[in-house]
Amino acid sequence: MKIAVDFTPAIQRHAGIGRYAEELARALVALRGGPDPPRQGDEIRLFYTDPQGRLPAPPLDALPRQMLRWANKPWRMRVLLSSYARLPMDSLLGDADVFHATDHLLPPLRRVHSVFTLYDLSFLKYPETHLPLNRWFSRLMMPLFLRRAGAVISISQHTKADAVRYYGLDESKIHVIPLGVDSRFHPAHDRAILATVRARYHLPDRFILSVGTIEPRKNLLTLLRAYERLRATADGTHRLVLVGTRGWRAEQFLAALASSPVRHEVVLAGPVPDVDLPLVYGAADLFVYPSLYEGFGLPPLEAMACGVPVIASSAASLPEVVGDAGLLVDPHSAEELAAAMRRVLGDETLRGALRMKGLARASSFSWSETARRTYEVYQDVYYARAEVVHRA
Repeated sequence: MKIAVDFTPAIQRHAGIGRYAEELARALVALRGGPDPPRQGDEIRLFYTDPQGRLPAPPLDALPRQMLRWANKPWRMRVLLSSYARLPMDSLLGDADVFHATDHLLPPLRRVHSVFTLYDLSFLKYPETHLPLNRWFSRLMMPLFLRRAGAVISISQHTKADAVRYYGLDESKIHVIPLGVDSRFHPAHDRAILATVRARYHLPDRFILSVGTIEPRKNLLTLLRAYERLRATADGTHRLVLVGTRGWRAEQFLAALASSPVRHEVVLAGPVPDVDLPLVYGAADLFVYPSLYEGFGLPPLEAMACGVPVIASSAASLPEVVGDAGLLVDPHSAEELAAAMRRVLGDETLRGALRMKGLARASSFSWSETARRTYEVYQDVYYARAEVVHRA
């Protein structure tokens, strides 16, 4: 069985789904040396478009690769036109047996079996948080992708429930496989290394951290209002650090920040490379994630793995990730969020309890388990269909 994994999100550094594509590919490769390795002769290969992006890093650079010289928008339009013209695109995948679509995109295939990862349906539930063209494309094509796929992987129970609710998808077709957390996310104890990272990203001595793209769905405006309330009633020793790239409609938040009375207490650290991110987490006193909607939510999980107390939104899938290891708050209430931050920062016993619970919670998520269960889905769609053909 030759498995082509769409690596395009990792090549193009697409935040969460880029992390998913890369970590999954690494873990699938590592399965070869595990206790339950893939069948003899099975092969993992990388498929991606846009060769101008970042190339795979070791050990993924040693894998067979299928590269198409298509930029993002032309490639999506080609898939759309081929889909409605009913023109199979199997030839672009060479002799692959299974194609894993990780980039919200599934070409029409006749011979190749397919698996589609569904992250969320935010374009339906929060359409205002998407660019108009992306929203149009997703509304038009997502039902087709989900029907076309041999199997659908949902990254949370919440996303599965949304797929059943909005599209009437057969529940037996959807496999809920949570994401994992890499072993590099762990508590930081080396003071010298932490000091170096603090200097590199201009981190204050004591700070509250949030990680994510600056865009409306991340709900940073509510976080800013909550931080203003916190500073008005607390001792003012903690600053707010925001890590992440500026996404679409970031101007709305940035304008609010520019006119805020706490604007000089907020640090926009920008994007942080994966190699330094665990240390940035480890330097924080508190991690806050007030997102309006997430298909899963990796940052709270990574923060817990680094031993940082977590406050997260009670919306969508985040309770599945955080469980009782963090405080969950209404993402629409700046007052509730401010009260939770004040409570955690002012209670050393609570902070210690959240650290211990977070570490235990994070240990139950691993990319190796994600890869193992994903590989089982590949087997299901390939061998089950082969058996049907054989019987026919």
